[in-house]
Amino acid sequence: MTARLIPFLLAAGMAATPALAQDEAGERVNMVIVYGEDACPVSSDAEIVVCARKAENERFRIPENLRFSDSPQNQAWAERVERLEMVGDFGTLSCSPVGIGGITGCTQEMIDAAYADREEGTDVRFGELIAAAREERLSTIDADAAAEQARVEQIEREYMERLEAEREAPVGDEATEDDLPPPQ
Repeated sequence: MTARLIPFLLAAGMAATPALAQDEAGERVNMVIVYGEDACPVSSDAEIVVCARKAENERFRIPENLRFSDSPQNQAWAERVERLEMVGDFGTLSCSPVGIGGITGCTQEMIDAAYADREEGTDVRFGELIAAAREERLSTIDADAAAEQARVEQIEREYMERLEAEREAPVGDEATEDDLPPPQ
């Protein structure tokens, strides 16, 4: 059912929104499903790797959200025809072949079904995993920045001490061999 909804979402521009949001962040996100004790690929500075771990016995099975489906592709033709022949809701916004404007409700039914699948799905929620990976990555930024700042300040202190020592050193005739720094 959701495969039939994709053209409608693309026409409305709604399917491209998450991809644009990821591009704006400037990070690449690699979503991987690993099974059993398989190792998860390591994240790099340019890419966040989000791993969803599933049980080993799920490796070669049909995905759970496809095993039991109410989609029209899995429904017998006899049931489809029987549904169309039943008396019931018809007319505008009814998604039935009876009455004027009956087809207008089909789009709304598909959208409602897609949202219901999304809310009730047991599939991996990559959005939450991506957010957790970003939070983990950003958790060390303050400590890294503080360490870098301390290192820069130490270098500046050493530089200023060296300049001060050069200013206080005797110049020209004032210098004796004892006052001169050793050659490097």
